[in-house]
Amino acid sequence: MENWEKAEKAGEPEPDGCLSLTEVEALARRVHATQTDKAGRPYTVHLAAVAEGVAARGGTDEQIAAAWLHDSVEDGVLSESWLENAPLPRSVKDMVSAMTKRPGESPETYAARILAVPGALLIKESDIAHNADPQRLAELDTPTRDRLTAKYARMRRLLGLAAG
Repeated sequence: MENWEKAEKAGEPEPDGCLSLTEVEALARRVHATQTDKAGRPYTVHLAAVAEGVAARGGTDEQIAAAWLHDSVEDGVLSESWLENAPLPRSVKDMVSAMTKRPGESPETYAARILAVPGALLIKESDIAHNADPQRLAELDTPTRDRLTAKYARMRRLLGLAAG
């Protein structure tokens, strides 16, 4: 059992003054509250699905926290400066940073960064699994669905993940 989980169950403060997993989830829900996905659903549904997918795949508390925050810097709801100074374990910051696609960045560069950061691949695997869910894609128009299907297949190949 991870330290965060132990501390939450015991009702004790987090180790090193870090945000608890519950606090990270609440933060992510708050900063993404006004966003919707391409189908018009609350964006927090995606964040929850990615975090749940990471947990189901055996991810650590740090990976689950990073899953909740994985799009926060990329979407501009939290700044890189906030992330760097946040009361989070270094591993969480590194995974969120790895998951943040930079403007103009090639898929190859993005994939290489994810592969280079311990723990980030599991988060991206869960992210792609939810994004590429056939039921979710079915809600989109055909050109968007086709474009995203190709994008996710390419990223899976670059990351060495099995086809979904």
